[in-house]
Order: sequence, then structure tokens, then C-alpha cells
Amino acid sequence: MVTLKDVAKLACVDVSTVSRALNNSAYVHPETKARIMEAVKELSYQPNVLAKGLREGKRHTIGVVIPHLHMTTFAEITQGIEEEATKAGYATLICNTGDDPAIEKAYLNRLRNGFVDGIIIAGTGSNKKLLRDIQVSGLAVTQIMRKQDPEISSVTVGYKTSAYEATKYFADKGCKQIGLINGTMKLAPYKERYQGYQKALKELGLTETTAEFDNPVNTMNYGYDCTMELLRRNPQLDAIVAAVDTQGIGALRALKEKNIKVPEEVRLISLTGQAIGAMLETSMTAMEIPAKELGEKAAVMNLEDIGSKTKKPSARHLVYSSVLVERESS
Repeated sequence: MVTLKDVAKLACVDVSTVSRALNNSAYVHPETKARIMEAVKELSYQPNVLAKGLREGKRHTIGVVIPHLHMTTFAEITQGIEEEATKAGYATLICNTGDDPAIEKAYLNRLRNGFVDGIIIAGTGSNKKLLRDIQVSGLAVTQIMRKQDPEISSVTVGYKTSAYEATKYFADKGCKQIGLINGTMKLAPYKERYQGYQKALKELGLTETTAEFDNPVNTMNYGYDCTMELLRRNPQLDAIVAAVDTQGIGALRALKEKNIKVPEEVRLISLTGQAIGAMLETSMTAMEIPAKELGEKAAVMNLEDIGSKTKKPSARHLVYSSVLVERESS
């Protein structure tokens, strides 16, 4: 294995000079630096990043804990996190929990005892104490998409407002029987969406029709099953508000099987729009969110906390707005 000493010997300089040149920590004469870099290239020298991190007290890695990536906004969010982390010289470790509190707990314990400087998490809300302990131990923690603990910084979306606006949007189109496909109230986004939906219905003097099951919520099958349940509960249904695009895709399939025309008989909107919604056979109206930007901002906040001299920086909460994008389904 090539070492700094080997590079120094070939470049005819001291080891300390090589270290300064590679780390840009002090002035090194341009000719000397060029000679060192030539020696590095000739010897194919690779610095020991782990050892460097341990000396500096940093690992230059962020752990990203999310429910899943497939066909969800978390894919775009993770891309934003990775790109922003890379700019700062950080790597990312992606952990998929499947929204299982036990798996989430196991990942968090591994990360806190491993080589990460910070954690960005879309949590289940079941491991709040552990997250606070991790934060107190000196690791930066940032919540993404789900503000489960007000004591920990977060980057989220105005879920209550988006559900409220979507429901009112359908009412403006003459809809009277508006259904909601939602998820478990244990997760902040679903609880807030329900609150926004309820608020709008109360103002409009309409009754609610909701569907929620225990199986994984961010899937097409879930959207399909919930739509069938909505239709069973209210055969007069004329609009559906789906929490996420995958649910909306499942809803479109269920409506097609029931020979219900979209949007002539039932209108549909997703509260968490992605690019895929625009490419469907019946393109889906959505409250679009800047997912990649959310990821970038969460990474910036986490990196700022990593670099903070305060052991536990004050919690900061950033809330993004959704933007209505009208397509064929409404």
C-alpha cells in the first residue's frame, strides 16, 4: 500500500509538505505542489479517508433513513440530499426501513455507533427518544417530510393546506361527495392531510368518506383497495383525494375496472405529485412538491448543524408549499 512517505520520497520533500499540499492547509510553492501531484499520480496514491476522518473527529458521511425509494418522492429527495452532500465532500448511507419501527431502531443504532456525522430521517415517530439521545451525543439530526418531533429540525410540506386546497378545488368544480385515501394517523403527514380535508368539508357543509388500511400505504395496491372501499361506502362518490401518486395510480386502475370514467364521473387529485403523474394514460392532477429541493435543503441544514460549535443547535423548521398542477384527471 502506497503511503505519504512513498509520495514524499519520490517528490523529494518532507511528509509534512505532502500533507499540506494534499489538504490545501497551508501554502506550498506551485512547483513543489506540481511535483507532489505528479508523484501521487505515478504511485496511484489514495488517501486513507477513514484515518483522516478519525483524526479530524469527522467521518464525512450522512446517514439517510427513509421508508422506501421505489416510485415515491423519497427517490427525488434522496437525490437532492446526495448531490448537496457531495458538493460538501460528504458521502451518504441510505437505509430503507419499510416504515417498520424495529428496523428503523436497528438502523439508527448502527448509524450512531458507526461512521456518520449526521442523520436525515423520515421517521415513524416510534423512536423519538432514541433520536434525541443521538442528537445529544453530538450527531446532527434533521427530519425530512415528517415532522414527528418539534425538538428536532425539519424540512416538510404544508400537508394540511394542500389537502384543504385540493378539497376546495373539487368543490369549486361542483363535487359534493369527495373521498380521501389516507394513511395511518401515527405519521404526521397523514394526520395533517386529514385535518385539512376535514376543515374544508366542515366549511363546505359536506360529509366525509375516507379509507385507510394497515398495509403499506405508499403503494398502488393500497390505492386500489382504498378506492374500492370508498366506492363501497359511498356509491355517489364524485371525487377522490389521494395522499400520494402511487395511491392515485391504484385509484385510476380501480375506477377503470368499475367502468367509472375519469374525470367525467369521478375526479382525482394526488397531494404529493411526481413527474410520473404527467406520463400516465390519464395524466394526474396533483399538488406538486419540490422534492429534490427539500432534499437539498435538508442536507444543507444537516451539514450546518454538523459544523456548528453548539453541541445541540436550536431546532429549525422549514415548510414548503405545494403547487396545483391541473391535468386530465380533474
